[in-house]
Amino acid sequence: MSTPGLCDPQVEVDVRGPRFAAAITVVVLAASLLTIGTAVATTLLIIQTIVFGLGAFVGLKAQPYGIIFRTLVQPRLSPATEFEAIAPPRFAALVGFIFTVVALIGVITSVDAITYIAVVGALAAAFLNAAFGFCLGCEMFLLGKRVFSRPARV
Repeated sequence: MSTPGLCDPQVEVDVRGPRFAAAITVVVLAASLLTIGTAVATTLLIIQTIVFGLGAFVGLKAQPYGIIFRTLVQPRLSPATEFEAIAPPRFAALVGFIFTVVALIGVITSVDAITYIAVVGALAAAFLNAAFGFCLGCEMFLLGKRVFSRPARV
């Protein structure tokens, strides 16, 4: 998944960037989880949905957490030694987007159980990435790629 060496910013990303974004996501989703049923939770879910949507549909460079990482954090770190393809984190952002949209549907329909389940799912995935560097959405992408790719002809 990650490779050492030089980074082509069009197809690769510093592995520390998505982990940083996941850490912020954990804070935002935990705050929304603790305040479900209030305007604060709704606002936080809308913001996080936008962040996920930008990452999934526009690209990781447009994601606000990535911009913060590249401009404020990365210059203070040693040069990156590991990079990963952009496609898996973008897919992970799409999965996060779907979860937060489902959570917002729960808010709109006043079905708190849906909201709780969707937020906890997204929060768990973000926590795994932030704490352990295990990107569940990325792994889903890679598994799907293996399952749905055609075998090479011999």
